[in-house]
Order: sequence, then structure tokens, then C-alpha cells
Amino acid sequence: MLLNITMFLVDRHPALSWVLRFCWYAALIYFTYLMLLITLQYIPAKTDVAFLRVKDNVTGLLHYRIAFFTHVYTSIVVLVCGIIQFSEYIRKRFLNLHRITGRLYVLLIILFAGPSGLVMGFYGNGGWTAQTAFCLLAILWMFFTYRGFTSAVNGDLRAHRNWMYRSYALTLSAISLRLWKWLIILAFQPRPMDAYQIVAWLGWTGNLLVAELIIYMLVCRGRSSK
Repeated sequence: MLLNITMFLVDRHPALSWVLRFCWYAALIYFTYLMLLITLQYIPAKTDVAFLRVKDNVTGLLHYRIAFFTHVYTSIVVLVCGIIQFSEYIRKRFLNLHRITGRLYVLLIILFAGPSGLVMGFYGNGGWTAQTAFCLLAILWMFFTYRGFTSAVNGDLRAHRNWMYRSYALTLSAISLRLWKWLIILAFQPRPMDAYQIVAWLGWTGNLLVAELIIYMLVCRGRSSK
């Protein structure tokens, strides 16, 4: 019912669609900027700042340091590429830019950000509960992105769109995890590791649910237009 009401409002009031898009992109650009500020803390590469201060038990491992800095440096580029990918304006008027940034998005996730995230997942805070969540996130991230790419290559643009919605939903977990952590600690003040175990799952499963709802709305809209 809620989905139908939303679709009705957007269809009957095109201006509302533009307002929602503006708010969405404004929020996305703002939080991407905050993620950039976090990334800049690790340039040049050092292990005594921010998150790595609580990871001194693994920062001595060369493969962890390689995975961490690879993940941090490539993920911010993935976030920016995603913003370009989902801009209808860019897709219609600058198709080559859409394709180039799309290929870069896929390449970085499958070869760099995804595998490095998987390595980091094995050493995630919060014990096996959080580690399982982070490893599953990395695997699904790579899988969804791969399916999105192969769908585009095969000319199935609808499947390509749906898989990339799922992929970018997981990309945005870098933002949503931090938001959920802030909200949960503010509201319930749990122990830090308890909060981390919760947001390790909530940070990406919530995004994926939203992506599925968006895909469902698009399918319903496609049926209603026939």
C-alpha cells in the first residue's frame, strides 16, 4: 500500500519526483564528502590514526595493511562512480561517461575493493557474528556487481539496472553502517562491540531491502504502463 501511494504521488506530481531526487543526491554527495574526509586521514598511509588505532592486533600483518589501504583508497572512488551511474541526466546526455565510470566501478569492486573487503572481514571487530556479516557483504558485493556487468554485456538492460541497484546498495553500506552505529549508540547506549555486531548486519541488509523495494516499484510501474 505504501509503495502504491508513493508511486501515485510521484506520477501525479512530477515536481515531487524532482524534489525527492534533489534531496537524495544532496544527501548522497554530502555523506560521500564525509567519507572522503575519513579517507584523507589515511593519506599518506599510516596505522596510528582513526579506525586503525583499535586494530593494533592486526596492523602488524602485511596482508591486512595492504587490504585495508586498498579498500579505503578504492572504495571512495567507487562511491563517486556510483553517483554518476545512477544519474538519469548523465546516462541520457553523456552515455560515454556513464559507460567509462561504470567499467571503473565494476573493475574496482571485483578486483580491488571487494577482495580487500573480504580479507578485512576475517579480522572484523565484533567476533564471528560481525565477521560473517562483513565477509558475506564482500562476497555479495562482488557477485551483484559481476551480474550487473554481464547483464549489460548481454544486452539485458533491465537485469543490469536491477543488479546494479543491489550492488550500489551494498556500496552505500560504508555510509549506512556509520549512521546506524551513531543512531543506536545515541538511542540505546549499548556496549561498543554489541553495537558493532548489530550494525555489521543492519548496515547492508537494510540497504538491500530498500533496493529490492525500488526494483519492485519499477516492475509495478512497468506493468501499469502496459
